[in-house]
Amino acid sequence: MLLTTVALLAPVISGFDPLTVDYPRASLPPGPGGLLGTDPAGRSVALLTASGLRISGTVALAAAVLASVVGAVAGVTAVVVGGWVDQLLMRMVDAVNTIPHLLLGIVLVVFFRGSLVAMVLAIALTHWTQVARIVRAVALPLRDAEHLRIAAVLGLLRRDLVRWHLVPAILPQAAIGCALLVPHAVWHEATLSFLGVGLAPHQPSLGVLLNTGQQAVFTGAWWQVAVPALALVSVTLAITVLLRGRRTAGRP
Repeated sequence: MLLTTVALLAPVISGFDPLTVDYPRASLPPGPGGLLGTDPAGRSVALLTASGLRISGTVALAAAVLASVVGAVAGVTAVVVGGWVDQLLMRMVDAVNTIPHLLLGIVLVVFFRGSLVAMVLAIALTHWTQVARIVRAVALPLRDAEHLRIAAVLGLLRRDLVRWHLVPAILPQAAIGCALLVPHAVWHEATLSFLGVGLAPHQPSLGVLLNTGQQAVFTGAWWQVAVPALALVSVTLAITVLLRGRRTAGRP
């Protein structure tokens, strides 16, 4: 909650554009001259990190939601249609899982470098398989349930099976799968941007900040990497702890 508040309100409260350069204040260490220091362009590292949290969080959440929707549709389709469609979709899941997600993500974003949409698609298309497996595992026993077989014989349509029986059953699991994908998506975006194939420099996500600040370590400006790195670790740990707490609270 604190990280979310900082990401959303820091630029508004400060009244400064985090991308505004101020070369006379370049590479100031943390202290009175700059809360968490400045980068070589004189920009506040604190404001840049807050902006990075907002951009990385937006990309990760959008990618997790899109991956969950694609995975849920694939899982339900595999169960409802069955037969060769089920086999084809599961082989697609296996094929995507056999390719390193980072490598596949690099291939997907390299053609649309610097695009937020491309980054979201790259992450979603490499992570939808997890939700597809979860949804299929939940929906498959329902399809084979005796009362639904009888209802099908009596004229239950597929769309009614999906609407009234499968969707209510898979929604909680799909939501959990979506939440679990968020920290993975944050790290995926950060890794791609750190490698220089992700977002453009004018879109200061956490990965972009780590990429632009890595050379500063050799000049002693450690804060230019330490601050966004700490934010990246903190946000993923916070999400993981929150989800674990939710799961523990939900147990009888």
